[in-house]
Amino acid sequence: MTADVTVHLAALALGDDALVLSHRLGEWVGHAPVLEEEVALANIALDLLGQARVLLSLVGDEDELAYLREERAFRNLQLVEQPNGDFAHTIARQLYFSTYQHLLYAELAAGHGPFAPLAGKAVKEVAYHRDHAEQWTLRLGDGTDVGHERMARACEALWRFTGEMFQPVEGLDVDPERLQEAWLDSVGDVLRRATLTVPEGPRSGAWAAGAGRQGLHTEPFGPMLAEMQHLHRSHPGASW
Repeated sequence: MTADVTVHLAALALGDDALVLSHRLGEWVGHAPVLEEEVALANIALDLLGQARVLLSLVGDEDELAYLREERAFRNLQLVEQPNGDFAHTIARQLYFSTYQHLLYAELAAGHGPFAPLAGKAVKEVAYHRDHAEQWTLRLGDGTDVGHERMARACEALWRFTGEMFQPVEGLDVDPERLQEAWLDSVGDVLRRATLTVPEGPRSGAWAAGAGRQGLHTEPFGPMLAEMQHLHRSHPGASW
């Protein structure tokens, strides 16, 4: 593949990650446990949407890519498309993804590739996303019995989607194995401090890798995509 093609593939993968998770977090608006948390989740969603716009614009028209592609054309991780579930489920998903994204962007920002400028700006935003998820993981895991049980259940349920983050992506100049080890160390430390059991690791067989990067998605993705694209498809060519 040419350099331009691999850059486009990588930008599409990272842009779809940010776009899909942004929409999932936006679903909490009007439904979050407290007003302060509703604002926090909305701000994280807006940060991710901003990243998605920059990344998708490297590939083509951002609106067409977001609102007119079919399900199989999306290249996001299966992790980010998982439903919000209860609040603990959302926090576990955010802890897993933002830790990965922070490590990835920090490495990209330190290089000289096409994603270095974006990563250099976004890594500060993502550091907040990771810290927000970490603090809630500690608060829920080491809090009440109910909070601990829900957080443990969420961490276990989503663990099987995390292996996909460390599959090589053409156009990203990173070492997946080094990224994986750093992620396991970071997430494992947070879970242990939250008095939670770290789910079985990548060599156990419980750490499955999905195929979202190849356009194969889980059942919840279709309805989410239909909702996200409905307005645009209902009024083709409309503008503000």
